[in-house]
Amino acid sequence: MDNQDLRKAGLKVTLPRMKILQQLESSEERHLSAEDIYKALMDTGEDVGLATVYRVLTQFEQAGIVLRHNFEGGSAVFELADEEHHDHMVCMETGEVVEFMDEEIENRQHMIAEKHGYEIVDHSLVLYVKPKAKKR
Repeated sequence: MDNQDLRKAGLKVTLPRMKILQQLESSEERHLSAEDIYKALMDTGEDVGLATVYRVLTQFEQAGIVLRHNFEGGSAVFELADEEHHDHMVCMETGEVVEFMDEEIENRQHMIAEKHGYEIVDHSLVLYVKPKAKKR
């Protein structure tokens, strides 16, 4: 994503917006909290306040640049919205977020909605998991 993409989304190109966008794009972790982004910016010597990070993430969400997830037991996390649709598994012990896509689950959801006279406009599927106990 670049300056042009920000302009298309109706946002002025500012240094804080560019720095936050770069952080989202370059991070190995795909699901970042505002605090994660703030700490990473501080570590690289950037002078962007936490309130600014929150404000920019809200603007990015409204513009469709990021998706906000409120996984149970944790703070809101953000991911870039440029990916294809996927669902999530969240480990209840470690907080690890695993992305997955299953065509059978997607088809079944559409069939269920249609059976009840609806069409899916959007959806979110989050599985809360824990590691299986090891057999002795």
